[in-house]
Amino acid sequence: MSENGTPRIGVYVCHCGSNIAGMVDVADVARWAGEALPHVVVARDYKFMCSSLGQELIEEDIRKERLDRVVVAACSPHLHEKTFRRACANAGLNPFLFQMANIREHVSWCSEEKPAATDKARATVSGAVRRVAHQRPLEPMAVKVNPATLVVGGGIAGIQAALELADAGLPVYLVEREPSIGGHMAQFDKTFPTLDCAACILTPRMSEVGQHESVTLLSYSEVEGVKGSIGDFTVTIRKKARFVKEDACTGCGVCIEKCPQSVVDEVYEAGLGYRKAIYRPFPQAVPKYPVIDTAACTFFKSGKCKACQIFCTPGAIDFAQKDEMLEVHVGNIILATGYELFDCSKIAQYGYGRLANVFTSLEFERL
Repeated sequence: MSENGTPRIGVYVCHCGSNIAGMVDVADVARWAGEALPHVVVARDYKFMCSSLGQELIEEDIRKERLDRVVVAACSPHLHEKTFRRACANAGLNPFLFQMANIREHVSWCSEEKPAATDKARATVSGAVRRVAHQRPLEPMAVKVNPATLVVGGGIAGIQAALELADAGLPVYLVEREPSIGGHMAQFDKTFPTLDCAACILTPRMSEVGQHESVTLLSYSEVEGVKGSIGDFTVTIRKKARFVKEDACTGCGVCIEKCPQSVVDEVYEAGLGYRKAIYRPFPQAVPKYPVIDTAACTFFKSGKCKACQIFCTPGAIDFAQKDEMLEVHVGNIILATGYELFDCSKIAQYGYGRLANVFTSLEFERL
């Protein structure tokens, strides 16, 4: 800051060869910034600001002109924000007192007329100058990070993430809202574009993550809440009642076989097949334990039946089972929640839902 407490800002506008200068009058923008914008004491344009000479220009001005804020109007921060922060640090200026204005992707490359592009570049630089004036120095700090990771979503992406972390020796909680992991890939025959067998890729990974000593698999569960901060989160998870005791169930499937109630399978079979009221989503499901669909189960609707309990030799059926609330502590959270299918009824011209032989690609897979 100057003696009267006002910032001293330097503005640097990059030509980026012809990438910016071909559409934006960069010399005019730099001149305007020096004359019209508050607290700007130095304003320059240069062919390639990211070059060593461009960085040295900034460093020299910081020292000679006592700059305490820097704005560079150039390309995407994704490319060179670190470059210019480093240049500021080399000259003794806190790197977080730097602001980058993207006038390449956001201005030059998406404009067709030079006057309009130049006006937009001025507005972009103006916003950056006004923002940097309010920035405060920041200092990196180390925080202790809980090594455990929560992975939300048990599709192929979540499974792979969990395996890579677990194989590195880190504890992982894998949460999946459906009764089995596998996600959409479990519904496919082959994968695009190689036409490899989907099950051949997915099933071994499902089995591995289900048995991995560093993975706590929480299927038929949902995240209820997250509290905490970077490196230390407390996560509340609802483990929904399966009405099947996992420690007693052998996965024999007799309960499924004996269940008299069949319903349309809207999830795994995409509405084109049937499952029982007590079911496993598919034969290779992980975990292997079935779950009772209370909306379809005769006992939960009328208090009668109990066929699954009667024929369950290990006595694993528990109609009184309740949801369980779990609390886990993790340092990292990965969201791998997948996707929802497009509602094809929105494109009525193709006849979906109206013509009997019009299917979605997923329905075709299940057929």
